[in-house]
Amino acid sequence: MRIAIAQINPVVGDLKGNAQKIADFISKAKKFDSDVVVFPELCLCGYPPEDLLLKEHFVKDNIKVLKSLAKKVVGLTAIIGFVDYDKRKRLFNAAAVIENKKIKGVYHKHQLPNYGVFDEKRYFCEGKNGKCFSINGNIVGINICEDIWIDKGIFQEQVKKGAKILFNISSSPYNVGKLLSRESLITKRAQQTKRMIVYVNMVGGQDELVFDGGSLVVDKDGKIFARGKEFEEDLLVVDIPLESKEKQKKCSLPLRINKRGQRLERIYKALVLGVRDYIQKNGFKKVVIGLSGGIDSAVVAAVAVASLGKENVVGVSMPTRFSSQGTKTDAKKIAENMGIEFKEIHIEGIFKTYTDVLAGEFEGLASNIAEENIQARIRGNILMALSNKFGWLVLTTGNKSEYAVGYCTLYGDMSGGFAVIKDVPKTRVYELAEYINSRQESEAIPKSVIERPPTAELRENQKDQDSLPSYDLLDQILTQYVEEHKSLKVMGKKFSKDVVMDIIKKVDLNEYKRRQAPPGIKITPRAFGKDWRLPITNKYKEF
Repeated sequence: MRIAIAQINPVVGDLKGNAQKIADFISKAKKFDSDVVVFPELCLCGYPPEDLLLKEHFVKDNIKVLKSLAKKVVGLTAIIGFVDYDKRKRLFNAAAVIENKKIKGVYHKHQLPNYGVFDEKRYFCEGKNGKCFSINGNIVGINICEDIWIDKGIFQEQVKKGAKILFNISSSPYNVGKLLSRESLITKRAQQTKRMIVYVNMVGGQDELVFDGGSLVVDKDGKIFARGKEFEEDLLVVDIPLESKEKQKKCSLPLRINKRGQRLERIYKALVLGVRDYIQKNGFKKVVIGLSGGIDSAVVAAVAVASLGKENVVGVSMPTRFSSQGTKTDAKKIAENMGIEFKEIHIEGIFKTYTDVLAGEFEGLASNIAEENIQARIRGNILMALSNKFGWLVLTTGNKSEYAVGYCTLYGDMSGGFAVIKDVPKTRVYELAEYINSRQESEAIPKSVIERPPTAELRENQKDQDSLPSYDLLDQILTQYVEEHKSLKVMGKKFSKDVVMDIIKKVDLNEYKRRQAPPGIKITPRAFGKDWRLPITNKYKEF
């Protein structure tokens, strides 16, 4: 059986556009003389559709488009993810099996994930039928994403019913370590069932989520038979050795097993794809970034250039009396190295006007964070003014470490449309900077930017470590508290209890800030987004 695995990048809600993309990939699959072409979970409507599913006309339109699409399926079988509903108007996460212009059958997802970034029980009902389908005389089992993650899942029943091959259609978002755990699981299931497994994953950015592709075919011994590309669309065509009543003479295709990327490469590609799709799918063309001369804005600029091209990125430096000559020089050097448009707008005069206006109100009080944050808010206002005037989207430059402890200014450096490194810890930002430079023939991010101690430059001789522990220590504690749910008691055995308590207090106190932050790309197992849902008004304290 020749199977085409269509790893596509749909757009949520673009039913007609997604249907056209599916039709195009069906045509490509036919050129390879494929018997089956299989598409990702909910690819017709895009994933996750969220509360669009509460709109009855959206669900009906998706069925209407599916029926129209079915008329284009001739000469092969197509397996397509869509939203189904029954007479009681219950919704199902479904896969349609289409042959000869007709929907031959439908499978409903059994296991509905309701954790992390997933809310499927909010919308869908569980499927009850684990039926198999006949394709070219072979019995096959079709299941959807989570169905294969559960040890005693529906795939076991499908094997008992005679399935010779298992198809799993999925929309599994990326985070660090996910690809390896996913491949390990599919390998384990193949070994358990002694069946070949065809796994198709979605690719593309959808708001905070990035789907990394990496579709797989695993043989019955658990060996990877073929692997699709990561972070890009792909049509992976493979010949599966099965006994069939309808034997066809076809020349065997060479196996294609694309290499897995390394950890930093995958993080970088996830950021690039996430930015590109967020900008393009939402109709923007250019972005603007506040270039401070620091490492965060340098990494964001590099990602933006890789995503959109240097001609679509504008860097703006906005120095005050507290900006060193080194950071001013580096901001310009970053722009030159990356070939982006550069603007320098001095804000000292605006800052002085603010402080003069507030002098009476602040009389007798020492300068503090109020004056510091005025500078950040001036910069945010200027970037938003440029955004409004020219239609550029503002990319913010805050990292996960800063968002975690509130080391950022509400309506200041948090102002913007998309937070590129919102889920990237500061220590990993440094790693990314080195990785980005390793990809270039010449240095993109100046060495001085990487080596300079981090500073917000909102007062004389300010350093981040005046207010925070070292980022090496901070990120270790944040990983354990935010991502691993470790308690003070456990963390206190490895780190200073006083330091841990201070960090936990900062994280808990700054929920109100994070709730007002722009969306950003999920990279870690638990990001400050869909999978972080804590109340702002919250009196519970661990200590």
